[in-house]
Amino acid sequence: MPDANPARATAREAIALLTGAAGFTEHRPSPHPLPPDGPLGWAGYDAARERASARTGEEESVVYGTGVVGDRACVLLSFEFGFLGGSLGRQTGDRLAAAYELALTRRLPLLALVATGGSRMQEGMVALTQLQRVAAASVRLRAAGLPQIAVVRDPTTGGGWATVGAGADVVLALPGAQVGFAGSRVRPPDADPYAYSAEGQFAAGQVDAVVPADELPATVTHWLRALGPHEELPAAPVPGALSAGGGEPGAGPGTGSGGDTPSAADRDPAAPLPGTGREAVARARDPRRPRAEAYLADYFAVRLPLHGDRSGSTDPGLLCGFGLRADGLPVAYVAQCGTPTRPAGYRAAARTIRLADRLGIPVLTLVDTPGAANDAEAERAGAGAAIADTFAAIAAARVPVTTLVIGEGGSGGALALAAPGNTHVTVDSYFSVIAPELAAAILKRPPSETGATADQLRLRPQDLVDLGFARSIVG
Repeated sequence: MPDANPARATAREAIALLTGAAGFTEHRPSPHPLPPDGPLGWAGYDAARERASARTGEEESVVYGTGVVGDRACVLLSFEFGFLGGSLGRQTGDRLAAAYELALTRRLPLLALVATGGSRMQEGMVALTQLQRVAAASVRLRAAGLPQIAVVRDPTTGGGWATVGAGADVVLALPGAQVGFAGSRVRPPDADPYAYSAEGQFAAGQVDAVVPADELPATVTHWLRALGPHEELPAAPVPGALSAGGGEPGAGPGTGSGGDTPSAADRDPAAPLPGTGREAVARARDPRRPRAEAYLADYFAVRLPLHGDRSGSTDPGLLCGFGLRADGLPVAYVAQCGTPTRPAGYRAAARTIRLADRLGIPVLTLVDTPGAANDAEAERAGAGAAIADTFAAIAAARVPVTTLVIGEGGSGGALALAAPGNTHVTVDSYFSVIAPELAAAILKRPPSETGATADQLRLRPQDLVDLGFARSIVG
């Protein structure tokens, strides 16, 4: 990219970074001329537009058209910050609405390269209402099952961030970009600048990834392949053959997870079933068994994480995103990592499942939690509502949802991610209405009776199949 700071590139430089030699075909909407000095008659507005055009070579603050990123066609729109700060006026709204309509008509993903200071004050409320036009266009695209990806550049603030940017299905950011609803001149003078940065928004769960410019073309290509649009996709196969070292058709490569973490492919396929409830619980809690990272690494050739709950929080104990298997099949994943799942995790899970459902992509969930987080902070963060929303997301899903229980299945906090009628269990897992220690305590039994209580709960893998909860046991 010619610009020394990729986050501050021009609109066309940003497009060229992604399309490269594949090129870009610009489109222009039908002209709707403005009255002299705009709808407000703002003195000097026409002259300011002429200077901006002379400086940038553009007629407006947005360029849009069709292009190819990697091997995927898409509609691109790119903001020119040099044109009146990339602000949105009526003619900008014309171009944005036309870009969304072009994506809808051609059934292509929309890729927005955003750099804007917000609505154009010289056009007053006429400018501000362009945000409503963008929101309506985005809703139509969403209803048609077409994905929207935003790359936020420097700066991305105001209504442009709150619609084209944060309103996208996936939000990527360039390092060091200023990102936030409040621009630098309108935020409190003592505000922490980190909160308004790409990195700060990532930490707060508002951005899915901060991607260096040289990695952006490959990352966007992967996302376009994963999100589609696709023809109807089959259900996600259970990654059981991988966990047993087998060769399930279409399974991803057995890459393992690195370090000392066991690979899902390393388990003994002849491992016996647990003889008692106590043994099942002990095996599920064994730190040496494979965890979610190992299963995901074995199953996917490429993983594309979704980060955060879009409400200011994250849960590092729950992994969400989309993956591409070695055969190119896209699958969305939600995976618990053995820790109590926090409200942010459930909200991120619901977000992922609903996005996959809208785009027609199968979902794989990996269950492994002692239960939902039950501390006071979790209650204040809306644990009950977040869990309820996750139950609802799975219940409403029209795409196939497949669940593999890989460790602990702790009560409703685990069940919220389990697919009714399509749940499978590993030999080192259990699922229970309540942990046996807690059940014994509630029943006022001594600790010595915890094992007998575990047997009564019938929580072993084979019990779960007998009870009709699980469809199969994975070796």
